[in-house]
Amino acid sequence: MKLLLLAASLRKDSVNKKLLVLAAQLLKAQGIAIDMADFAEFDVPLYHGDLNAELGLPHGAKQFIARMHAADGLIIASPEYNFSIPGTLKNLIDWVSREQPMPWLKQRVLLMSASPSLVGGNRGLWHTRVPLEACGAIVYSDMFSLASAYTAFAADGQFTDVSLQQRLKDNLTGFIHFVKALKAAGY
Repeated sequence: MKLLLLAASLRKDSVNKKLLVLAAQLLKAQGIAIDMADFAEFDVPLYHGDLNAELGLPHGAKQFIARMHAADGLIIASPEYNFSIPGTLKNLIDWVSREQPMPWLKQRVLLMSASPSLVGGNRGLWHTRVPLEACGAIVYSDMFSLASAYTAFAADGQFTDVSLQQRLKDNLTGFIHFVKALKAAGY
């Protein structure tokens, strides 16, 4: 099994990138192949219907679709901007949705968030679910929110709270089972 991991943040020291690095370590320990993407790889202009009609899909959107389709599932760690989805991520979702057939259809997705707030970016994850599910993605029900993310990581990149580390591991294991079950059922 192979999973594409993407932090929907451009910041070099993003806590969502730290969360994905830890998730990748835990997944690799379970024998899962990882494609760790950098959001900057999928640079696209602001969505514009006339531009889409004239030039078609931008290279960044095509690259994302190819990498997403080469994986069995997608894990997105997204920051919360003003209680919602980051504009950069929504813009990528919108561009990808312009391709036919719909690239998001039946894509298996786990949403995660790391935030310095006590809510852990959970409000943004709920807003992120909406366009993904509207486009036909199958979003895993158990999203992972990391609160107080600026103090949650030890120097070695692991969580300082062992029970939180176990909760992340359990969440990832659940997603792996979810992906395998959907694949077995033809989704």
